[in-house]
Amino acid sequence: QVQLVESGGGSVHAGGSLRLSCAASGSIVRINAMGWARQLQGKEVASITGDGRTNYIDSVKGRFIISSDNARNTVYLQMNNLKPEDTADYYCYADVVIDDLGSTWYGWGQGSQVTVSS
Repeated sequence: QVQLVESGGGSVHAGGSLRLSCAASGSIVRINAMGWARQLQGKEVASITGDGRTNYIDSVKGRFIISSDNARNTVYLQMNNLKPEDTADYYCYADVVIDDLGSTWYGWGQGSQVTVSS
């Protein structure tokens, strides 16, 4: 019903920047929230609700920026001033409404590898 396709990631030196993208497609009526976690179903790093409220873990505040393009059902994670401890596989997740009855779908993207060297 819903698919999440991630892009971005890669390898950078400490202090560098990367941007992750996650596009949701399929039977989507409304997005409740989308976000990113380190490791599959792991600790959430950042999230954004359908009305634009954002949340970050303390260790990325001031460095990472999550944003969304609701017209494209896409969420972005701009990661600046990256540190070696940011190295991880980042997984996008989405909580979306899929029909007029309010049924919801929750799922994960395929993962994006982020490697930060010192």
